[in-house]
Amino acid sequence: MASLYWKVKAYLETNGKSKDEFENNITLRNDSDGNGSYISTWNVEGLTQPTEEQITLVDAEATTDFNNNRTRKTRKRAYGDIGEQLDEIFKNIDEWKTRIQSIKDANPKE
Repeated sequence: MASLYWKVKAYLETNGKSKDEFENNITLRNDSDGNGSYISTWNVEGLTQPTEEQITLVDAEATTDFNNNRTRKTRKRAYGDIGEQLDEIFKNIDEWKTRIQSIKDANPKE
């Protein structure tokens, strides 16, 4: 199950809005009573704030987005510095391709 952050991003995309809408128009808060996160500010033009049911409907998509984002970060760390990669490519592109493919195979996207 994805966090509210990822669910709201998925809701925006599902309704034709950019993830960039999140930055300046939506604020999430955690309930001080420990009841979880909630939307405290919603100023997205042309799209009403989602209901709990609408948020639940995008959970699978949000979970996939979260997992793929985590995979991208893992891959990026494993790939290493771009300068080092360019040197590796220059010296032996086939070895570089093999190394990159093994990283991708070990960290597949959903």
